[in-house]
Amino acid sequence: MTRERIRVIDLETAGNGPHEVCEIGWQDVTRDADGSWRLDDERGAHLVDPGRAISADTMAIHHIRDVDVVGAPFWKQIAPSVLRPEGGGVIALAAHRAGFEMRYCTPALSGGARWICTWKCALRIWPHLQRFSNQMLRYQRMPDGLVHEIGLPAQAMPDAYVTAHHLRDMLNAASLDELLRWSGEPGLLPRVPSGPDRGKGWDQVSEVALRVLALDRDVDLRFSAETELKRRGEFPMLEPSTPIQRSLF
Repeated sequence: MTRERIRVIDLETAGNGPHEVCEIGWQDVTRDADGSWRLDDERGAHLVDPGRAISADTMAIHHIRDVDVVGAPFWKQIAPSVLRPEGGGVIALAAHRAGFEMRYCTPALSGGARWICTWKCALRIWPHLQRFSNQMLRYQRMPDGLVHEIGLPAQAMPDAYVTAHHLRDMLNAASLDELLRWSGEPGLLPRVPSGPDRGKGWDQVSEVALRVLALDRDVDLRFSAETELKRRGEFPMLEPSTPIQRSLF
């Protein structure tokens, strides 16, 4: 019987173009018979020919050079085998700040897979933490079982491995349906990120300030302010927030 699994994806790119992936890494999180979730040994990475020179700016991040991708497959050749692996059982894909990966892992390549954004879910499950980047979550939380050396260097597979530990703990703290729902909404920020009320919890912000923030251009900030206004029973006549992971295809 094929066990259900969620495949965590991480990409490295040559720039910002629509096909400029130069590496894809993955790590699976599997549901056991008792309903709990764990990492398994299904992880890996493929270099990808981005079809252009890799910029110095991005090489400085991931250290993948043009010479490293000579002879590697192109993105559309390799992506389906990772996003829709043989053997099935993949019930969703996941990534930290998943909107980035979704730009490249289009429905045509992923088979229309559902996505979990571990950044958005971290905001909900661990609102007491101060920062929510993948690596800051790693060192703030120190997840059980994370082998430090496997999570290095900061490239696609090690990053997916780190993210998968966050996802495992999220799935054991909340339901899959909750994670999918939160991922489909803007991020619910636990505190005001900037301005005169920076660092305050939303319940400490005045109604006047909330109404100003509910008109902000940042969709996550707007959504968070609107959510607090609704919690107080104030329903502003505003345009609804647009999900940050709206369709790009």
